[in-house]
Amino acid sequence: MDPLQFLTTATVAIVAGKGGVGKTTVTAVLARAAIRRGLRVLVIELDGKPTLGRLLPGVEVQQLSATAALAEYLDAHGLSRVTKRLASRGIIDVVATASPGIDDIVVLGKVKQLERSGLYDLLVIDGPAAGHAITFLLAARSLLASVRSGPIHTQASDVADMLADPARCQVVLVSLPETTPVNEAIETAYALEERVGVHLGPVVVNGVDHGPELPSDAADPGSPMRLAADFRNARRLLHRTECDRLAEQLALPQLHLATVAGSRLDADGIERLADAWNLEASP
Repeated sequence: MDPLQFLTTATVAIVAGKGGVGKTTVTAVLARAAIRRGLRVLVIELDGKPTLGRLLPGVEVQQLSATAALAEYLDAHGLSRVTKRLASRGIIDVVATASPGIDDIVVLGKVKQLERSGLYDLLVIDGPAAGHAITFLLAARSLLASVRSGPIHTQASDVADMLADPARCQVVLVSLPETTPVNEAIETAYALEERVGVHLGPVVVNGVDHGPELPSDAADPGSPMRLAADFRNARRLLHRTECDRLAEQLALPQLHLATVAGSRLDADGIERLADAWNLEASP
């Protein structure tokens, strides 16, 4: 089975995971792998640092904030003069977050607009951390329960339809091959399926140290080489164990990204990781 087939099964892929597991890296690799397959890709950053532009030169990257999305929404509904006055006084920032779920629904509404535009085959979203991902994706349901009519109700209804349709939207969870991130990925997956009803794509396990056991007994006991080999073997065993546990407790396909040496990942590193995935997908 083609491990990257899921890239063509939905128009929106929301990347989510515990803070520090490498969501931005996975977003960049997914985008690059999709482009290699001939897809028209838009990458979206949600209120984050502008990192993806550096990792994906030549790729269209859009930063999306609740304030900007609300301003655009008001402009589209003939309220451009009001928008300018609110923005000049700093009030629009307050309005964007005044009601629970409003900030999330205007952002998701913009995503829905881009998804419907037909300009892109795939939108890859560098989404929120796992805890916020649930409330972020529940915003539409929450607002539908509290707002019975009007444009906010319509927007929430349209967003809820997009999130519930597996042909339009899926969530890609990210984990590290370690106990706590794996536990969080499992809990988040069940919460998203039960409370949000969104379709889950593969789980991406980031920073996996693959490889056979190193012959540590070939080095002298207590030597730096022996200690390094023992450490590497222990880490590889942990990674295999946690990936196996994740597979046992979560019936989702897994995609692995290898550990990349260095203190800072760059565009070349993203290219190499995407190369590895595309090689795995080749017949």
